[in-house]
Amino acid sequence: MTWYENEVRELEKNNREQPAGNRPVVFYGSSSIRLWKTLADDFPELDLLNLGFGGSTLAACTWFFDRLVVPANPRSIVFYAGDNDLGDGRHPEEVYLFFCAFAEKLRRYLPDVPLTFLSIKISPSRWNLVGQIRWANQLIADEIGRMPNARLINTTDPLLGADGRPAREYFESDGLHLSPNGYQVWKTAVQAHMDNF
Repeated sequence: MTWYENEVRELEKNNREQPAGNRPVVFYGSSSIRLWKTLADDFPELDLLNLGFGGSTLAACTWFFDRLVVPANPRSIVFYAGDNDLGDGRHPEEVYLFFCAFAEKLRRYLPDVPLTFLSIKISPSRWNLVGQIRWANQLIADEIGRMPNARLINTTDPLLGADGRPAREYFESDGLHLSPNGYQVWKTAVQAHMDNF
């Protein structure tokens, strides 16, 4: 986890600069969150805080939960991770267990805070993992169904074309990260569920 330390410390500094008593909607997770540069403009009605950090796995997000999310005093949490775990060769069952560990921390430290999980995207560069991604999403969706204050937003299928493969226009040239068009798709998906924020 030391690989993330510099970026995590910077996010901790941003946390400390938040106004006292502030309860933002925290967007937390991997670079798909960190690189969402239009987040504040996309949701101007929300007091939000972006706590995404590059390359992070679901395991890393769980590890740093106590240092990043808890001190932010969130009103609700929008969470995206799991993509990089699978890219690193983790099995869907491991990603599910990492999510369960995350959910346990949420129950322990922030039991009344709603959680919204954005489903793991299928990208051109990770098309070879499509089966694992769908299985990890299903396992996490089943777990979320057992949680009283959580929900999953399908941010996977809206990025697919008519052929069922990821549409190139929604991704940067690396075939992994979302393009501005891709973030517009995510914005629309999230806006349909704004009632819980």
